[in-house]
Amino acid sequence: MQFEQAKSFILDKLTKELPGYLSYHTIDHVLDVYGAAETLGRMENLTENELLLLLTAALFHDAGFTIGLKEHEESSCVIAARYLPGYGYSDADIEKISGMIMATKLPQLPKNLSEQIICDADLDYLGRDDFFPISDSLYREFLFTAVVSNENDWNKLQVTFFEKHQYFTASAIKLRQQKKEDNLRSIKSKITGN
Repeated sequence: MQFEQAKSFILDKLTKELPGYLSYHTIDHVLDVYGAAETLGRMENLTENELLLLLTAALFHDAGFTIGLKEHEESSCVIAARYLPGYGYSDADIEKISGMIMATKLPQLPKNLSEQIICDADLDYLGRDDFFPISDSLYREFLFTAVVSNENDWNKLQVTFFEKHQYFTASAIKLRQQKKEDNLRSIKSKITGN
């Protein structure tokens, strides 16, 4: 696998082709998920090969947004399958990578440890100190795409999401669960009315 070349290719593609109205699903998000996946992958003792496949999935997991908002995970898998053979990835590698990408689709339903790790990495920020600025970028994106119409609706949506969300790996629970609960309390305190 020519991992570094594949990484350079997809980061360049995302930088050039992600729509400007996306304020959350940006190159920064992809790099954030990549970093969290690497941390969790090492904590969970993945082999070097498993880690490379995980990191490749993290780099490609939102590539589908270069095509459109709907079913972006499926589009991400199409992009991975199109380009990764040129970087020495086998069909079996691409199948695993596609499984990881699809596991990030909500509601998250991971089937193995690597899929659990990428799910936890994708939502790592829920349990971090920088949650609110990152959350604000998603709020702006949701306003633009008419998912929500005001901040109160957004906060209610976040509470519902938080209460359904779970971290899967022991490492993510250890690193993020307590702060996630603190962040949830903060969101609840901002909601007005019913």
